[in-house]
Amino acid sequence: MSEAPALEVRAYPMHRLAMLSDCFAVLLGSSAAYLLRFGTMPVTDHFVLATVVMMLCIILVNYTTESYSQWRTTSLLRLLVNLLQNWALVSLIIATLIYFTDTSQKYSRLWLGFSLLISFLLAGSARVSAHLLLSHLRTSGRNRRQVYLLGPPATLLKVARKMRKNSNEGFSIGGVTRLSEACTDSFLQKTVEKIRQSGCDEVWISVPLDMGSLVKALMYALRNETIEIRYMPELRDIPLLNHRVSSVAGMYSIDLSVTPMSGPARVFKRGEDLLIGGLIMLLISPLCLAIALAIKLTSPGPVLFKQYRTGINGCRFKVYKFRSMKVHQECDGQVTQATKGDCRITPIGAFLRRTSLDELPQFYNVLQGRMSIVGPRPHALAHNEYYKDIVESYMRRHKVKPGITGWAQVNGYRGETDTLEKMEKRVQYDLWYIDNWSLWLDLKIILATLFKGFINRNAY
Repeated sequence: MSEAPALEVRAYPMHRLAMLSDCFAVLLGSSAAYLLRFGTMPVTDHFVLATVVMMLCIILVNYTTESYSQWRTTSLLRLLVNLLQNWALVSLIIATLIYFTDTSQKYSRLWLGFSLLISFLLAGSARVSAHLLLSHLRTSGRNRRQVYLLGPPATLLKVARKMRKNSNEGFSIGGVTRLSEACTDSFLQKTVEKIRQSGCDEVWISVPLDMGSLVKALMYALRNETIEIRYMPELRDIPLLNHRVSSVAGMYSIDLSVTPMSGPARVFKRGEDLLIGGLIMLLISPLCLAIALAIKLTSPGPVLFKQYRTGINGCRFKVYKFRSMKVHQECDGQVTQATKGDCRITPIGAFLRRTSLDELPQFYNVLQGRMSIVGPRPHALAHNEYYKDIVESYMRRHKVKPGITGWAQVNGYRGETDTLEKMEKRVQYDLWYIDNWSLWLDLKIILATLFKGFINRNAY
């Protein structure tokens, strides 16, 4: 069966292009400022170093302030204001760095000022051009996201009018189901099937607050779907504290189930995987060779164990491990978890499982882009089918790439899940990780794995 990477490579190119555009603007701005200030080219080495530092600062500040995200629903004025604020902050950072490194005599203040001014004008021009181009494309029917609408008829009519009014944001109606307070379970299941068949990118639940109880029933009916879900009540007169509310097509949207790995977050997460994963692959290559030889010499069968697992957005992929069991056959659709003293485990396999060395080939999955170093551990397909109906929000784990290690694992929920309570706790930790993801949290988990995550009494 093909591994269907279509959803995996689906991205938001404007966020990546914005970062590249900013880097290019800094490069051109620095070169133009050098030519204006000194009248010569090329740029000398220490000015090249300052330009690279400026690029990194621009990217980090824009990423931290989320200026590369929400392009579809952010006005052009807001984009330019954010850009101006970020460039001003970078100017302050660069000036502070020059002061504390005592390098003010090396760099011309005119060059620095011209570099930041010219690069800001170039980056601003690029944003204006991109925004106008995208608005034109979306208004003409391209670069649009299909939305399935759920709600009472009067509310859906308002939503449709606002979508048409804000057509430059690029949302189109891909399906509609009219709801009432008397929706039955069978009706909701049929609705879920219609949503699945529609192929829409998002589901918008648009019900008034007095029908708020219906949202819970809808979310439960959609619990096994990885489609993005937005709830759009009327909240303009209600103060919200510590809640993330988006503005989409002129309406408030509470994002109920949206992946955090979009825009720049996806780029930084992938960069982390490639950088750390590539380094680890180089370091563990001799160890992997020794393990492969030991497996081959001590038991008949292949060196690697391959099994389909569920990845991001529900896509299946093939995960790799060092074989730790004797070759055996299981009943169709059944996957028996390893237990303490399991006779199927080979002597060297017991050591590999206890020390997590059997997981090392999964760094190849990381370099492939199908897994991350940190994320929810991927379960066997049979386990997903079993637990998705008895553990609430179980399938939400698949809003991000599965990982070699994760927040649940470093908190002791690793190995056999022989009780429902253990699986519920693992899912609870996985969802907390997804809700609180950051690069710093990933580094914390990686360090915790090095100190306490490899050897665990629950792994056998």
